[in-house]
Amino acid sequence: MRWIEAAFKTEGADIDELCEKLTAMGAEGLVIEDEADFRNFLEANRQYWDYVDEDLAKRYAGVSRVKLYLPDDDGGRASLSRMAGVLGMEPDVGIVDDADWENNWKQYYRPIPVGERLLILPEWEPIPSDSPRRILRLDPGLAFGTGSHATTRMCLNALEKAAAREKFVLDIGCGSGILGIAAMVLGCAMVVGCDIDPNAPDIALKNAGLNGITDMTFKIYAGDILKNAALRETFGSGYDIVLANIVADVIIPLAPIAREFLAPHGVFICSGILDGRQDEVAEALADAAFAITEHRHEDGWHCFSAVPH
Repeated sequence: MRWIEAAFKTEGADIDELCEKLTAMGAEGLVIEDEADFRNFLEANRQYWDYVDEDLAKRYAGVSRVKLYLPDDDGGRASLSRMAGVLGMEPDVGIVDDADWENNWKQYYRPIPVGERLLILPEWEPIPSDSPRRILRLDPGLAFGTGSHATTRMCLNALEKAAAREKFVLDIGCGSGILGIAAMVLGCAMVVGCDIDPNAPDIALKNAGLNGITDMTFKIYAGDILKNAALRETFGSGYDIVLANIVADVIIPLAPIAREFLAPHGVFICSGILDGRQDEVAEALADAAFAITEHRHEDGWHCFSAVPH
């Protein structure tokens, strides 16, 4: 089925009024795109990232509009004409197919070999019959963390060296669950994870299920580990591997906490560290009684492996 995509441009202060008018005329599923809202969201959550993708910022630059979708038929065109007439506004109009929404994004996700042993496979891709690698199934549409970004690749490479049978893993900022799932695929015995996103447990467990992993050995919690002492107590200590693919501003205060989670022989793998922040993180690791054993650098990002000393 084909749809008319109509975008009505307006001022940010007038968006609510425009939405009310469109709703009163029968419009449903309105999509609001507003630079002011985007900037406010970034400011309110700035502690969770070091940068914003340039293309994403450009997409919202100077934007204040409301989008709606109508069937591409006589009825849809008549409805749009009526709305435009009542509003006295001429929308930007395009045509999209159902397939554009449902499947086109999948073209950007292909099997990704990582390190020497892993192959990250989108859930719709067939399993290669001749691959010697261990398969990690993932739904890339669910959350950040698909293996394509340098921060995740570096973590996976470091994890591949550290993972082994009977090891227990803590994944802080687990997102899609990719790192914890990789640990299980590589033979680890148990993964506990957490994320500030309340949807993370469902998302990570869904991805784990694609790999035959159940909540018996893969447990995910929602919460802020820096602020929630009860959550930290729930996790306990003695982990062989602690993972944190987050940002420098979280890793720095996290370092002494990660030290408490680790077994004496354990390793802390942290990534998501933008160029220019690596020295701050290295200093925080040293202050938390860690010795850096490996420093990876790729595409402007850094990843440290560190052990207690």
